[in-house]
Amino acid sequence: MTDAAAAPEPDGESRFRRFRNAEHLVARRRPLDALKELEPLLADEQDKPSVQLLAGRAYFHSAQLRRAERAFTRVLELDPTDHYARFVLGRTLQRRGRLAEALAQLRMASAMNPVPEYLEAISEVRARITLSDR
Repeated sequence: MTDAAAAPEPDGESRFRRFRNAEHLVARRRPLDALKELEPLLADEQDKPSVQLLAGRAYFHSAQLRRAERAFTRVLELDPTDHYARFVLGRTLQRRGRLAEALAQLRMASAMNPVPEYLEAISEVRARITLSDR
């Protein structure tokens, strides 16, 4: 029996189910389980922004901040207009203590889509920068 026969390639429906299940697990704050669901998709569909974004969220919620940063950066390489990816990249950079970079990403996200959550994040990072400058 070959490896291919032992682990058949997931079909489109199976991939969709895995993706939806991973979304559900992230929403339920079970990011490590979500990453297990996403594993085959990440191996085969690394150029799909939706897969990278969901993986980034799971990495973020499991405090794997470097991996989260890489996933969100990949989303932005594939789609520079994704304001949510910029927002969560900004939040990731904030958690990593890279406040100036975080502020830049949050400002771009807010310029693209000025929702209150983005504006609040900008204020929060500005306040932290001000406190660290004292």
